[in-house]
Amino acid sequence: MAEVGAHLTAAPAGGDRPSVFEAVAQDSLMAAVKPALQHLVKVLAESNPARYGFLWRWFDEIYVLLDLLLQQHYLASCSASFSENFYSLKRIPMAEGTQQLLATAGLPKRQHWKSLLLLVLIPYLKGKLEKLVSSLREEDEYSIHPPSSSWKRFYRAFLAAYPFVNMTWEGWFLIQQLCYILGRAQHHSPMLRLAGVRLVRLTAEDVQALEKKLSGATSSQTHSFTSRVQSAVRKALGGVAFSLSTGLSVSVFFLQFLDWWYSSENQEAIKSLTALPTPPPPVHLDHEPSSALLPRLQTVCPLCRKVRVNATALSTSGFVFCYRCVYGYVKTHQRCPVTGYATELQHLVKLYSPES
Repeated sequence: MAEVGAHLTAAPAGGDRPSVFEAVAQDSLMAAVKPALQHLVKVLAESNPARYGFLWRWFDEIYVLLDLLLQQHYLASCSASFSENFYSLKRIPMAEGTQQLLATAGLPKRQHWKSLLLLVLIPYLKGKLEKLVSSLREEDEYSIHPPSSSWKRFYRAFLAAYPFVNMTWEGWFLIQQLCYILGRAQHHSPMLRLAGVRLVRLTAEDVQALEKKLSGATSSQTHSFTSRVQSAVRKALGGVAFSLSTGLSVSVFFLQFLDWWYSSENQEAIKSLTALPTPPPPVHLDHEPSSALLPRLQTVCPLCRKVRVNATALSTSGFVFCYRCVYGYVKTHQRCPVTGYATELQHLVKLYSPES
């Protein structure tokens, strides 16, 4: 065992080095979890906006909190993120000459907190930045801000520079992956280098230590109130993590099924379903007394009660408004003014008449 440990420490690019496919696959795993949860929350918000609407409006913040708890649990107990542990990988410090510890020992505090912030904070900020850019482009395209706005030059310069900044960011990751494939780098991602760690495969000793730790945690009995609370929290996080791991494994089958269902070979079944009669309009939910009655004239906007200007429909409900009216409402409330269905700015559809 000592010879194996010495070999792993002395040869960083040896058998413990994960392949680029394993490294990239674990990166893409968490990227697939968030859209799935977002779709689930959207379905709940559309089914009952009054009860579940806040989940849709605060989804990013709720998700980053859950992600923080999940990654903290795995970094502390397995020396790896959730996706890295899923692919039997762990993180070790980059320092030369240090002895490679077992996964159950955890990372040093500095590498631990760096890893946690880079795993959770960077994706959250990147997602918020992308939403901000999309919103600013909509406002600039339809001149939502008046021409004399002091921010007009700033956000136009920001919109012009963002594609180049994003290209540089993605190119940085691509170059790092190419260097990793060619054996010129120990990391496939710049985030690992910033955290001061590198990925290696779990050894047989790591697996035995993790199993022993899990069995010891379930068999141990704690008597103090604080210890019981900590144990309950750890068990809850472990249960959530295990459910996610199992769910992701099972969901691969459903993803393959959906890929087949919407493939070109299965278009006959899709056409037979889409040939059904048009469904009725959405049921009015009366979530606000101010929008309880729709205008009698079809050319009047339900929000401003005036003849529509730049008619825009919501793809989630089908109702038509003035662009300025519905843009401001959706941006603030993230729902349809009439039905209360969960809605985003990307669901605005500009309508063009033959006269225009």
